[in-house]
Amino acid sequence: MKKVLIPVTNHATLGKTDQANGTYSPELTHAIHVFMESGIDYDIASIKGGKAPLYGTDIEGDDVNQKVLNSEDFQNRINNTIPVGQLNIADYDAVFYPGGFGLLSDLATNEDFANLSAEHYENGGILAAVCHGPAGLLPITLSNGEKLLASKSVTAFTREEEIDFGTINDIPFLLEESLARVAARYSKVQPWQEFVIEDGRVITGQNPASAHGVGLAIAKQLAS
Repeated sequence: MKKVLIPVTNHATLGKTDQANGTYSPELTHAIHVFMESGIDYDIASIKGGKAPLYGTDIEGDDVNQKVLNSEDFQNRINNTIPVGQLNIADYDAVFYPGGFGLLSDLATNEDFANLSAEHYENGGILAAVCHGPAGLLPITLSNGEKLLASKSVTAFTREEEIDFGTINDIPFLLEESLARVAARYSKVQPWQEFVIEDGRVITGQNPASAHGVGLAIAKQLAS
């Protein structure tokens, strides 16, 4: 059975504000729903371990989000995330970073997950992320000293979407700008449209609408 490692944030607010935040639930649940339907197992991990903060758990009309959230198995995993120090990266076939603003404050600079992801990628593994999730790819440095993204084409949450969402003044940094500086190419489409880029074994999605597509792309690569 194929298995995906899902790193999530421990940071429970939007930047340094007191606004509740963390991982954006639909970006996690829609991908997990694809994994479950494809017979793919998953583990949820975080830097510190334990209960991980979620927001977007109360979105009306999102049946997939509610179905996964209502699962006792999922609740057990999100409330007992595995600390990064207890992970064996060789156990996983892909790593998927869901979004939410929280990870801009921890996973975007965390060397422990970055080192595991670098090892995973160099051993033939898949790295995937959606929305703000690609911030988790920023610190990944390969054994040759080059940044993972230096040769990759990626997408992520855009400046326009930050403005639309009302978060542009509270985020720790603008992800689009950071990716444009580091990645070989940063691309985007109109705000809130589904957009997924597959550049070899690096898969990225622009926004919440792209989480399902990223999940499908991971499942497709794992099946090939």
